[in-house]
Amino acid sequence: MKIIVPVDGSIHSREAVKLAADYAKAKNAKVCLISIVPYIEAVDLEITAGERERVKARMSKRAEAVIQEASAVLEKDKLSSACNLVVDSTSIPDTIVDYAEREKADLIIIGSRGLGPSSRLRLGSVASSVVTHSPCSVCVVKLPL
Repeated sequence: MKIIVPVDGSIHSREAVKLAADYAKAKNAKVCLISIVPYIEAVDLEITAGERERVKARMSKRAEAVIQEASAVLEKDKLSSACNLVVDSTSIPDTIVDYAEREKADLIIIGSRGLGPSSRLRLGSVASSVVTHSPCSVCVVKLPL
């Protein structure tokens, strides 16, 4: 069994990693962590190309740190991730769904909201799109009230 866990450093994604660890222990499953860096080259930002590269480098470094943090949670439970992946993408939900299809994932465990700006939504746009288009089951992790 293979579980995909998209991580972005949000409290919701940290809880998704904890749930994936519990599930992996119970089902002897493999966990794949994925962190996605939004593709900013095509965005019309009023910044120089050099500044755009610096922003991209900072976002990539942050994504690597988030993967390491999530891996540490798994290692604490004596688990290791089967794969750690940081990718650039123009569409975060599409990347998650495509990765799940390519890897023949059995389950995606995703936080209900990430680091996006809107906290008014009950379900984030990334999680909602992944639920709608996923080739496998999706467990959406919400925090207790």
